[in-house]
Amino acid sequence: MSGRRWPRPTLRLRLTLLNGVLLVGAGAILVLLAWLLVRDALRPTDELLPGTTVVLADGRTLDAGQWQRQLVDGASRELLVKGLAALLAISVVGVAGAYAVAGRALRPLHQVTATARRLGEATLDQRIGWSGADDEVAELAETFDAMLDRIAAAFEAQKRFVANASHELRTPLAVMRTEIDVTLSDDEADIGEYRRMATVVREASERANGLVDALLVLARSEAQTGRRLARRAECDLAVGTANALSAMSREVERIGLRVHTSLRPAPVVGDPGLLDRLAGNLVENAVRYNHLQGRLWVRTGTDGRRSWLVVGNTGFEVAQADVPGLFEPFRRGGQERTGARGSGLGLSIVRAVCDAHGGTVKVVAQPGGGLEVTVTLPSADTPAAT
Repeated sequence: MSGRRWPRPTLRLRLTLLNGVLLVGAGAILVLLAWLLVRDALRPTDELLPGTTVVLADGRTLDAGQWQRQLVDGASRELLVKGLAALLAISVVGVAGAYAVAGRALRPLHQVTATARRLGEATLDQRIGWSGADDEVAELAETFDAMLDRIAAAFEAQKRFVANASHELRTPLAVMRTEIDVTLSDDEADIGEYRRMATVVREASERANGLVDALLVLARSEAQTGRRLARRAECDLAVGTANALSAMSREVERIGLRVHTSLRPAPVVGDPGLLDRLAGNLVENAVRYNHLQGRLWVRTGTDGRRSWLVVGNTGFEVAQADVPGLFEPFRRGGQERTGARGSGLGLSIVRAVCDAHGGTVKVVAQPGGGLEVTVTLPSADTPAAT
């Protein structure tokens, strides 16, 4: 049947066949070389005069040439028979040994396969734990265990993310329902109570809407990490940063921040919406986590290959060891769900946007409090990686 698919031989069988072919081939070559050497070596009459005869042990007299041909033919025939028999025996033993050795060598692979089949969300703590020889199999087992560690960490991070997102969304929804229930249960509530309730509900809905928008931006950024951006256009980080500063101008004035800017052109190529959100998140965080009469400094620039955006601020103290935790979703100042303003997704979005654009982000804790965040992206003059 034309559409029939023959089963593929297993790796163990292929290794055995390869070893058998090499063994039989090498043995056949040795037998052939021995046969040729015997035929060339058994020529004692070549040095005798023509017509010379020899007398055999049984009394027969033969021509020396005829005797030599009989001797060579008999030796060659005996060599071929015994050599082929020995080759067959060696081949059978060698193939059987190769099959056994290959099975023993591939046993850890079966262990890896069995572990992979058993793995599930509830069994991600299982590992191979190979304790054999320090060879390629051990390297494979260690790599597989390391991959399981990363997968388990990703699962835990995903669970934590879902739990935190649910908590963050449940809080404003609970506030809205409580306000509505309390107001509706009050038979004497007047228009002022309803206005107050409407204000609280509006603020809570804005918080929930902001969280959903942040989650969508984070998902969109992470989906494009390592891939080609869905949208690519040339834009300037300085322009997006200036717009972000303008949007936060009232809050800056309210808390009396001293702002120092050096916005030089910083051309990049990427998704304009994501890059604007990156600049906006950095400026918003620098203002939100500042203190009264604090400082805010912003710089942009390029060296022709890389463009950068630096946003620094004064504020509460953060240990440098706690800085990596700031990139985790729903972390505010290194703590989860502190109840502070904002969703705690600002730096998570910044990192995701940087990764999607092939850039890097670095955060340095400032002496006396505050942070300085440096975002570096490929310049618009740098050819995009394919």
